[in-house]
Amino acid sequence: MRARRMLSLFAAATCFAATVVAGVTTGSGSAAAQPGCPSLYVVAIPGTWETSDNPDKRPVPGMLAAVTNGLPRNVRTDYVVYAATAFPWEGDIYSRSKGEAVSRARGMVAAMGGACPGTRIALLGFSQGADAAGDLAAEIGTGIGVVPPNRVAAVGLLSDPRRSPTDALVGPPVGGAGAGGPRIGGFGLVSPQTRTFCAPGDLYCSTASDDYFFRIAGFLAQLSDPSPANVWRYAQEAGVIAGDLLAGGGIGLLQQQFNDQSNQQREQQLRNFYRSGVHSDYRNFAVERNGTSATQWLHNWLIDLS
Repeated sequence: MRARRMLSLFAAATCFAATVVAGVTTGSGSAAAQPGCPSLYVVAIPGTWETSDNPDKRPVPGMLAAVTNGLPRNVRTDYVVYAATAFPWEGDIYSRSKGEAVSRARGMVAAMGGACPGTRIALLGFSQGADAAGDLAAEIGTGIGVVPPNRVAAVGLLSDPRRSPTDALVGPPVGGAGAGGPRIGGFGLVSPQTRTFCAPGDLYCSTASDDYFFRIAGFLAQLSDPSPANVWRYAQEAGVIAGDLLAGGGIGLLQQQFNDQSNQQREQQLRNFYRSGVHSDYRNFAVERNGTSATQWLHNWLIDLS
């Protein structure tokens, strides 16, 4: 009799443990959205010049509108308003502008996470917005975020300046990595929920590994408003660039890439890049054989998750 009772207790405990593990592993759990709460909360961060925190400058519809327009009623979408500038003469320099976007998006996620425990979170970003959304996703995925990783249902990044070759890419293969260098530590526990999109020829997300002009320029942009809390990260990222440079030829290679002829070639490369419009054409960039574009793919993905 005692043995039978022990077996019953063991079976109940095993069942309970399996249920808990299943909830943690899938990231979905059994919690449903509470009354008045969306089932999915989408935080969308526009790209450079697509929005502004200047009250005299009216934001224009950005790239992500093609993703968020027409989502089901049980999905709530909020756009992050931030400086969205890149150069000192515009106001905020790039790193400070991006930091503002991360901070505001973090606050929005925290507010929804606290008010609606059953609501799942999706993070979207384009260009500078993808840089910010990816950094916030990495915070959450590595356990230092404002919500646990299993609350994140999706992370969609269009032309992420910090794209890593190991990130889950949707669409045709591209070489190199983001101009700002991959995130140290990656996305952690939200890696399975993260998808990145990079059109061939988009220099923001596909800088060649041996192009030290763009790699150094991207690193300096990330470093333009340094935070003491991130000194360790800056040191690691600089070390990666320095290590690759030494392995590839050292100072001699750097001199070759910064001579007059190389500078002229680079100037022409940049002209061709901006004229091509590839960076601003993700609404028409096909990522599947049936012609589905990057923005359509993300739109459909959010519908499936809702």
